[in-house]
Amino acid sequence: MSFTIRQLQYFVAAAEKGSISRAAQSFNVSQSSVTEAIKDLESDLGVILFDRHSRGLTITHKGHQFLRHATEILSNVADARRAFDQQQDEASGTLHLGVTSLVAGYVLSDILARFRRAYPAVEVTAIEDSGEYLEHLLIGGELDVAVMVVSNLRDRMALQSEILEVSPYRLWLPLGHRLETPDSIALDDISDEPLIMLTLDEIEEATAKLLGALGSRPPVAFRTRSVEAVRSLVATGAGIAILPDLVYRPWSLEGDRIESRDVSGALPVVQVGIVWRKGSAPKQTTLNFINIAKAHRMLRSR
Repeated sequence: MSFTIRQLQYFVAAAEKGSISRAAQSFNVSQSSVTEAIKDLESDLGVILFDRHSRGLTITHKGHQFLRHATEILSNVADARRAFDQQQDEASGTLHLGVTSLVAGYVLSDILARFRRAYPAVEVTAIEDSGEYLEHLLIGGELDVAVMVVSNLRDRMALQSEILEVSPYRLWLPLGHRLETPDSIALDDISDEPLIMLTLDEIEEATAKLLGALGSRPPVAFRTRSVEAVRSLVATGAGIAILPDLVYRPWSLEGDRIESRDVSGALPVVQVGIVWRKGSAPKQTTLNFINIAKAHRMLRSR
């Protein structure tokens, strides 16, 4: 039996939300419907996609590999449906796009790929820089739109934004770490742990504010602008990390396992969104990009 689009949607939702119950809630269906769909998908593929445990689900290595294919399939299906809803063949023009480093590889790539497929005649130029500089370019009219972290957007009077994704902070641990098994981890539990600090966008600032709530701050073992370096360092036991779930992957490039756990307390979230200038109607290519980004958000939230 071949797998279905519905099975793929349930699988992606379970992988992103980490539990059957939350996946079922997002589709307003019973937990048994999601469970059976995933079991049938595993049977059809001949692989185990999730490890089941009391705290929910952990995606397996094979499941992580299949997740990329499943997401691409669902994206292509959405593109195919939209092709009959819009008159796209003659769409042309230019789009000047900005992106911050953190979201370039985690949010923008899928949106931009869908936009290029939908509007192949549009010439796209893109620049990667800090959020502060992208705001300057947007206000000055040098950029049409940007995909960036909007949690701390500076000039909300001049800029319009729409949130695409909200990502909570989670604790990253190497396999076998002493904090791997507790159901609840408090900030005090990590006060003496060496920390791997990511210095991209406002992540370092937000993490510093978060750790400032501790009586004694964890020692920083390493600072890096590379998410892959964080993964490798955490996986090999060099330290822990507190980062948005947006950039979490369960494996380092070397194939070592990385665990992810919730931390109790009021942790901040990272909001990723699209930003454009207020005060004048966006040109058509900008509106088309915004609509593509919104469609991408709706697909991921299903």
